[in-house]
Amino acid sequence: MVTKMRTILLVLTTLGYAVIIWDGVSAEGESLRLIPSEEGPFTRLVNGNRLCSGRVELFRKYQWVTFCDFGWDLREADVVCQDVGCGLGKNVVYGAAFGRGTGNIRVVQCGGQEASLGLCPNIPNSDPSCTHGRDVGVECTGPPAVPTLSLLSPHYMFSVGETVHFSCYVLSEHHISDFNLYKKGVTSPLVTQRLATAKASVELTLSNLDTAQQGGYSCQYRFRGASTSSFISSPLSNYIYITVVDLFTPENWYNTSMETPAGSVLRGHSFNITCSTQQPYPGGSFQLRLVRSNGTVSQWLPALTSFATFTFPDAQNSNEGYYYCRYKVQQSGRIFMSRESQPLPISVIDPDPLVSRVVISWIVSAVTFLVALVSLVVIMHWKREKKPLELERKTRTCVDNTYVAVALK
Repeated sequence: MVTKMRTILLVLTTLGYAVIIWDGVSAEGESLRLIPSEEGPFTRLVNGNRLCSGRVELFRKYQWVTFCDFGWDLREADVVCQDVGCGLGKNVVYGAAFGRGTGNIRVVQCGGQEASLGLCPNIPNSDPSCTHGRDVGVECTGPPAVPTLSLLSPHYMFSVGETVHFSCYVLSEHHISDFNLYKKGVTSPLVTQRLATAKASVELTLSNLDTAQQGGYSCQYRFRGASTSSFISSPLSNYIYITVVDLFTPENWYNTSMETPAGSVLRGHSFNITCSTQQPYPGGSFQLRLVRSNGTVSQWLPALTSFATFTFPDAQNSNEGYYYCRYKVQQSGRIFMSRESQPLPISVIDPDPLVSRVVISWIVSAVTFLVALVSLVVIMHWKREKKPLELERKTRTCVDNTYVAVALK
């Protein structure tokens, strides 16, 4: 057991003073006394009948000293109580009411602003009566009560630009000067509510939320002692976490036949319109809204991913108009809607007649063939008509050039 105990840090230093955590005897009979490991100064209260009361002692240069009660009032008590984390001074107890100390005895006078008892000025001990019979003690109010933060709004999710209301509550015997609302990880308060009269709770409001304000929040209050003008801060309250939803404006596009002009679909043909968002949320869905001359038509699809596709198998005049996409999220009993996308105009056009391409080409080919055929027939007929004329011409020529031989006597 001794070996295990020796492996434990025997002294904790918290907020600048030592904390004695155990003083006893081991099973082997060896005394295990835990003492501060540095020179100090460290303040403690000894032999008190309750928490945050007792004889005032200061550890300095490896020894504990006590203080004469000469001149002590709530200014010294405030410094001591704040030094040991016990709030403010409630009473000064004179005449070694918490027992006599040992070692040196000192006389000090505090102004009430000192951060610790060791910073109070020393006064030469010229009073022979300042012995351990006058060791001073104090009773403190105790550590400041921890406030409680609650959310006045019925939900924990908010849209950008909305307002969230918190309530900070504490039951304290101190006169509270102000309440502060802190965001986790930020040292300065986001909201401060000063009090003109004593109140146990205040409302702390965050307006015009943005996504940077998403996170955890706690509250704290401050008060002053009767003998000091400096503020004393309470511990931080519990944390409340809020979510700020900022839905991006969705994008939209459509798919149809490559042969159609931009913004058009062929009558009777199918086409698709796709809506997408950059940041999907659980429970999201897409709305596709068609605005046309005779009214508005809407339809929804669940957003299983960051996009959803709406299919129209048979384009008709009823599909003409301007299409808008919108993203919706339903969480924590609330519905969040994005802004609508840019309009996507769609017009339905008739397809070109088939004769204009296929049949007309066939007709042109047939006419060309017929023209060629007629031309060929005409040429052949012309050639056929031409041959008898040439024979007749040759015959006539022969007849005209016929000579008769006559015998001479």
